[in-house]
Amino acid sequence: MYARGGIDDLCVDDEPLYKKRLLAEAYVIKGLSLERLASSVTSRVRLFEREEETMSCFEKAGDIALVYLQEVDRAMVNTQSRPIKGIVPVLEMELTYFLEAALQSAYVAYFKKRNMVKGVKRIREMLRAMETRATRNFRMTIAKQLAEVLLHSLCEDSYWNPFSDPPPDLNTEESESTLSVSYTLTTGPQLYQGDDLFCPRDIVEEALLLLLISESMANRDAVISRAPDQKKDRTISFQIASALYDLLSITLGRRGQYEMLSECLERAMKFAFDEFHLWYQLALSLVASGKFMWAVSALRECAKLHPNDPSIPLMAAKVCIGSLHWLEEGEKFSTSVTAMEEEAGEFLAKGYLGLGLVYSLQATEATLRSTQDNLHKKALKALMRAQSLDPDDHRVVLYLSLQMAFKRQISEAIEMLQAALKLQNDDMHSLHLLALLFSAQKHYQQSLEIIDMAINEYPESFSLLFSKVKLEAIHKGPDEALETCKHMLSMWQKTYISQFSDWDKESSLIEGAQIDKRSTLQNSVGEGTSAEKRSTLHPGFHEGESGSQRLSSIAASRMELAASEVSAQSTSMKNSPKHLSIILEQIWLQAAELFIQLQRTKEASFCIEEAASLFSVSHDVMFMRGRLAEVRGNLNAAKHFYDEALAMNPQSAKIMEHLGRALHKLGRSSLAEKVLRDAVQALSTSHEAWNCLGEVLQDTGRNEDAADYFLTALELEASCPVVPFTVIPREL
Repeated sequence: MYARGGIDDLCVDDEPLYKKRLLAEAYVIKGLSLERLASSVTSRVRLFEREEETMSCFEKAGDIALVYLQEVDRAMVNTQSRPIKGIVPVLEMELTYFLEAALQSAYVAYFKKRNMVKGVKRIREMLRAMETRATRNFRMTIAKQLAEVLLHSLCEDSYWNPFSDPPPDLNTEESESTLSVSYTLTTGPQLYQGDDLFCPRDIVEEALLLLLISESMANRDAVISRAPDQKKDRTISFQIASALYDLLSITLGRRGQYEMLSECLERAMKFAFDEFHLWYQLALSLVASGKFMWAVSALRECAKLHPNDPSIPLMAAKVCIGSLHWLEEGEKFSTSVTAMEEEAGEFLAKGYLGLGLVYSLQATEATLRSTQDNLHKKALKALMRAQSLDPDDHRVVLYLSLQMAFKRQISEAIEMLQAALKLQNDDMHSLHLLALLFSAQKHYQQSLEIIDMAINEYPESFSLLFSKVKLEAIHKGPDEALETCKHMLSMWQKTYISQFSDWDKESSLIEGAQIDKRSTLQNSVGEGTSAEKRSTLHPGFHEGESGSQRLSSIAASRMELAASEVSAQSTSMKNSPKHLSIILEQIWLQAAELFIQLQRTKEASFCIEEAASLFSVSHDVMFMRGRLAEVRGNLNAAKHFYDEALAMNPQSAKIMEHLGRALHKLGRSSLAEKVLRDAVQALSTSHEAWNCLGEVLQDTGRNEDAADYFLTALELEASCPVVPFTVIPREL
């Protein structure tokens, strides 16, 4: 019948619009008919010819349909009143079944035959065709489908952009055997063209572009009316949007672009009335992007929608305890889980763990001794309940050991921690706590060995390295500790460059040139460059005059090499994450403390200034300036800096202890006693504050009270770790 009609010989360019529509529908019907008949063909040659003819019909149908729709769109724009035969009003026009089949049959058939190259190429060609009002929804659909194909069926190495050839491994025999369609159209569909067209470079870029286009279309046509007669349309609109945002989550998650994902999901809230899935996706994206306060609000909404799901309040408790330090809110969320009892299932133990952590953190912050003891008991009770529910969770056992360590039950804490290590023998926090417990027993060599073992497993942990510096300073001397500080500076620089150098490429190039120059200098120094050349970079680092200072001078010169590389990056630190800046500040201040112990005040001053360049208003910087002034004998300046530091951090027992010591040296014993009593109230386990308080009382003639305080300080010092146990993070 088609042969008698002679449609293959027709030139459709000069035909009226209704004939073009008829031709498009005729070709797709012919292609569908040939596709059905292909299963009855026994000859392989005949089957191959039938498949080629089928694909030719589908592609012709798609191209003619696009031309028809584009011409209809132009005609309706140009002609407002005079009706044209074959045209319906564009605003009322929807794709008919056969027109939609004409547009999609070609790429669907290619994908059925596993011809990825031809299928992707066909969808890209249709997306490049100029949009008409009748094809808007269809374009959204095929854009989403192409994104699904790219994400699901292609790997990064197999990707090719729309203007390049596919890789050889995708050019299968089937792809090469399909003949190019001989068009009967002298002019095909109009395409978007230009010199500045964006061309994706990889799968994620193209998928993201497609999904963002689809998202804008879905938001534009969203049905958000709550009218009963709109329920079906509203459901369809939500299903389309939900599928799009799921794909966006996959795409942006591959690149860690959670902030952009959260912004996209915020736009989805117009669909999200009483829809748990979108709310939960938003909450997770907000957590991943660091918007913790908003995340808690979203999780509250999720908990209202699914009140019997214990994982939701647990997630909220985790954010409140770890990221926001909202202990009261964390307690409420954890209590809501424990209130479910058996209905919470395996999450019940996590609920009690959250309660234990909240009570432990509240005990650390409490000022009254009775309140601290009460909260410690509640924390132990909750943690023991969690252990009874889940005895195989090593973190519960770890926090039980940590709680015992806070009460200075060192032997019991070690015994409990050994049980945690049996459950997870390479856990970083367990190894770290074990090293601190051994240091509390003054077994410094064993503690160092455990720290080194942990660092071998976790070489990028700055927390472990800071503890190692403290141990080396006590056990081996400040010179050895300075070597570790140098290593920390070098490691920080690598972390900064590897993670954040793309933020400012121009500054990165400048820094790279500087680093290359410095690496040359470092090599020359290693080969025996004189100290005079090294001192030209930072005059504060100089060789000592006496032989007793030789080791510290070598350490200082090595610190200078690392410092020369890192300090030049301080100008770009304004754009870096705050946690990296804080780490660098603490490294500089730790080095300053070591130089103060070596009585090398110039080097200490340089390190403090480097830290101040990162955070000019920092209580740690002010405190270290006070330490330096105190070592130099300028007690009034030291008191001034301690006052400034205490104003910024009024709960710091360490600052109070040094302020009280400075006041005592200045002869202001009454004020010194008051400050030191505040210090021991803020941190009752500070043996330095108790000892200094005893010295003040002894000088004022209260020897009996002083003796009691000295005994308390001696008892506390016997179980004091090199670093406070609070460095072990308490997170759910």
